[in-house]
Amino acid sequence: MARVHTDREYEAELRELKDKLLKMAGLVEDMIASATRALVEGDVELARRTIQADAQVNALEVETDETCLIILATRQPLASDLRMITLAMKMVTDLERIGDLAVNISERVVALGAAPSPSVAERLTRMSEVGQRMIRDAIDAYVASDVTKARTVFSRDQIVDDAYRELTREMQQEMMRHSDFVDRGVHLQACSKFLERIADHGTNLAEMVIFQVEGKDIRHKAGRFDIK
Repeated sequence: MARVHTDREYEAELRELKDKLLKMAGLVEDMIASATRALVEGDVELARRTIQADAQVNALEVETDETCLIILATRQPLASDLRMITLAMKMVTDLERIGDLAVNISERVVALGAAPSPSVAERLTRMSEVGQRMIRDAIDAYVASDVTKARTVFSRDQIVDDAYRELTREMQQEMMRHSDFVDRGVHLQACSKFLERIADHGTNLAEMVIFQVEGKDIRHKAGRFDIK
């Protein structure tokens, strides 16, 4: 009976770990959405609230790391469980950095103090929505050990990359034509870069899922879409 109780406790600890990752992912997703809305609407107060929300993400990172360390020290997991737990520690680092990027966007909103043009706002919003979906699907894939879902994340990174390059080119051309646009152009270009980096972190998370399930490290490798 004691052994069965221990197994149930272990399963509960693993569920708790996954729940914390889902919660942290939800928080950073909300931060990205709030930071982007603040950016496209020129809402400085919303930007400031988003900056304050980062404290909760940081606290959850520490809490999740502690949960991982306790499980590793007391349960001595093997094989796939060991990969899942150690990768969780890497994932919370990526999620915390995503939260930092949402803060970076919010800080630029405070500096800008006004909304961008509708066409720029539309593309920034699209980049943000794609990045949020990438993070959500990568974490869901981790929880479900779903390699197929993880692979769907990769192709979306290109959508964000293309939008970033397009916006960068547009901002640079506008700054060359109008010297009074330089300051705003620099801030908007930085925001698009932060969104591009958020998508990169989404890709990182999806790559970790592949490693968790299949034991294959596909970082920086060509042909990752086709790995079997």
